[in-house]
Amino acid sequence: MWSVPTAAGTAVVRPSTSVDPHGDAPGARARGAAVPGVNGVALPIAVDAMGGDHAPGEIVAGAIEAAGTLGVGVVLVGDPDRMGDTGGLGVIACRETIDMDEDGARAVRIKKDSSLVRAAEAVRDGAASAMVSAGNTGATMASALLRMHRLPGVGRPAIATPIPVPGSTPTVLLDAGANADCTAPWLLQFARMGAVLASERYDIPRPRVGLLSIGEEPGKGNALAKEAYALLSEATLGGAARFIGNVEGRDLMTDRVDVVVTDGFTGNVALKTLEGGIRFVVNKVLEVMVSSEEAKQAAKVLLPALAPVAEDLDPDVHGGAVLLGVNGVCIISHGSSTARAVVGAVRVARDAVDSGLVDKLAAAIGHDDGEVA
Repeated sequence: MWSVPTAAGTAVVRPSTSVDPHGDAPGARARGAAVPGVNGVALPIAVDAMGGDHAPGEIVAGAIEAAGTLGVGVVLVGDPDRMGDTGGLGVIACRETIDMDEDGARAVRIKKDSSLVRAAEAVRDGAASAMVSAGNTGATMASALLRMHRLPGVGRPAIATPIPVPGSTPTVLLDAGANADCTAPWLLQFARMGAVLASERYDIPRPRVGLLSIGEEPGKGNALAKEAYALLSEATLGGAARFIGNVEGRDLMTDRVDVVVTDGFTGNVALKTLEGGIRFVVNKVLEVMVSSEEAKQAAKVLLPALAPVAEDLDPDVHGGAVLLGVNGVCIISHGSSTARAVVGAVRVARDAVDSGLVDKLAAAIGHDDGEVA
């Protein structure tokens, strides 16, 4: 049973038995734009209350804060008996939870009454405008893919993650883990989708796209990188972006490039390496600052200058990754998300819906010559 806020109060919605659980709902709406819901109220964003290391407490707290500060409707998805005080938010009730260590694709097929599956179904069926989860990444991706399906022509969806660049806009890295093995045509599609995201999310008129490799020269890299380089060099990218050639790992946190494309295996390793490196440096700096009275005095001078950098590097600020290529808005927040991170993720979801991101991604993929297998 689904209870969703409306202008007249709370509407109770029961999933229709005529809806194919593996297909689109009859007459399903187009995704990607803000759509009026019941009585003209904009559709809420579905937040998976059961996903994440700090669920449901931090997730519910973040959802309540997001609803109160962002001017957007939020509906929680999960077990009502475990959520506690929901602050008056609507609830899509379900009894199953997919754990962080479960096989994502298998769990989605077996646990059809899980919070992740129900959140994806809410988007598919027009009960929500977007979904947000800090839970099992593989299951989040699988639920979105199996319930929302791919956009026409998309070879594989990709996870687009913002890499912080202090003093500048983040670098969009994709794929950050959805596809361990990729083909060159997929990387070309990732470039097109990443450019759309960078343009819409960070207001970059003509994003610079780079291919992650082991050297800047065109001949560097493995067979995939060389083939992808040739395709990207010849592609127009819809005229909305420009390919600047190979980039290296050291370029990810600079303003040299706006979008970096690679396979999901390499992208995830690069992402986790950066996360570990940033965490080590931040912790070491904080450790040094309290190591002696002299260091503590110096810290009083340095902290005001370092605070903006620390803010830029905080993953909670950037709101989570976007799953690009599915027929709906799906935001993947990091597993250790706090309430603050949930607010950021809901903000990203809201902005993606308001900007018509999915429709623009579909248009960008329309530049491909046929579907990519």
